[in-house]
Amino acid sequence: MEVISYSSPPCCNLKSRLLVKKSSTRQQVKIPLRRKHRILCTRINSRSGSLGLSNKDHPLLKNVYHGKGSRPFNALEGSKNVESKVFSGNYNGYVIGREDEVGSMSETGDSVTKVLIPGLPDESNGERGASISSCFWEWKPKLNVHYEKSGCENVNSPPLLFLPGFGVGSFHYEKQLKDLGHDYRVWAIDFLGQGMSLPIEDPTSQSKEESISETKDLVWGFGDETEPWASDLAYSMDLWRDQVRYFVEEVIGEPVYIVGNSLGGFVALYFAACNPQLVKGVALLNATPFWGFLPNPIRSPRLARIFSWSGTFPLPESVRKLTEFVWQKISDPESIADILRQVYADHSTNVDKVFSRILETTQHPAAAASFASIMFAPQGELSLREALSRCHMNNVPICLMYGKEDPWVKPVWGLQVKKQVPDAPYYEISPAGHCPHDEVPEVVNYLLRGWIKNQESQGSVALPLLDEMENIQNSITKNLEFVREGSSKSVIVRFFGSRFSLWNRIESYFKSRFGKLETKSQ
Repeated sequence: MEVISYSSPPCCNLKSRLLVKKSSTRQQVKIPLRRKHRILCTRINSRSGSLGLSNKDHPLLKNVYHGKGSRPFNALEGSKNVESKVFSGNYNGYVIGREDEVGSMSETGDSVTKVLIPGLPDESNGERGASISSCFWEWKPKLNVHYEKSGCENVNSPPLLFLPGFGVGSFHYEKQLKDLGHDYRVWAIDFLGQGMSLPIEDPTSQSKEESISETKDLVWGFGDETEPWASDLAYSMDLWRDQVRYFVEEVIGEPVYIVGNSLGGFVALYFAACNPQLVKGVALLNATPFWGFLPNPIRSPRLARIFSWSGTFPLPESVRKLTEFVWQKISDPESIADILRQVYADHSTNVDKVFSRILETTQHPAAAASFASIMFAPQGELSLREALSRCHMNNVPICLMYGKEDPWVKPVWGLQVKKQVPDAPYYEISPAGHCPHDEVPEVVNYLLRGWIKNQESQGSVALPLLDEMENIQNSITKNLEFVREGSSKSVIVRFFGSRFSLWNRIESYFKSRFGKLETKSQ
């Protein structure tokens, strides 16, 4: 493990410290680095993706990974597979920027162009992914933020920051770090209270006299008194927004393209709405349309006072009992596997590593109390709609990439976002569920590369899947084919132009249904 020292600015009002070069683009904003920090980094094993820990040897995981005999556990096994279109034949998939097109037919009988896109680096075939480093950044006393990075040598390329969904962490973006790290500087963080950004000490202590033997096995956060460093700690939307702001300011040091999935999508948009000077663009991957149940104290102070507790420590006695009951249910390995079966449309996707990392996080002594804090923390100051309006007003570029088969954030939510920002490119991917970046990373990485090229060229390079002659106002459908582990797979990606309307969607739905009926009758 190496210790990296660097300079960064003090935690103060960012606007007073920005040095802005006179330019028509926001890309020229630079952040002066002043304050000293220490960051611990270690190189991640490229094969296992771990930090030298063997998850499968963990006593709590042995029964999960080794079921009957020596056969490996598959978290998605036993569920009905969603049909994914697999084609025979091979080609060199790791050629950045290559597009070979041939014709194909959609299920409605319309002509659909087939586009061959790069696959992920195939390490079994000698292709190396970008190396990933795992680091910790001390933002505040006792609050260490874990993050992973790759592509640090790409000093002249724009920076990308990935924000994870609820219950996962930076590990969920391993396929982006390894692939996009060849071309960009890439970071992925764990939100405080999740992943490897859980507290390093118990945020509470026992006020009652208890023997050491009675307290040593207690989970963290269930004490009677709050430690001074955690007096205002609540894992809320506002905390994560500020965490991202200072991470961009102090660690990255310049404006970023920010990409968020699910909860991470909401945080990305919220952060961009409040700090447009730090953002080059926002890409939303099945962003959750809302988060939090309790009112925000700044936005609704009177209403917020009605609720006696809002996610801070210590947890009230009644909440502790509820948390113990709920946590026992949701942290069970079978419950975790069931959730993964829901959110991944293609059950042939290998999610064993994701399953392992989620299960590992649930064993942390602070995990249960952190979950309770997240669930009862107040909403952010802005709704998703309000954050979108601010971003639109500040000309923050937005790109939408949504898995069509998401059972939680269904297509209607993505289309609502598209309706509010009609000029934002919207890509609907099928089959793909709630986590398209992990389920079809080849497609998401391809679209991200193309969108960033379009932004960096100020529009002179066409958006991905659009030929120069194609009108951005129209909607098109293309069949993206790629190589994965020696086999060719494909998904349908539909681009919705600025002229898209709800009526177009209804018309497309019925056309698709009639097309299927005609196919069955033949």
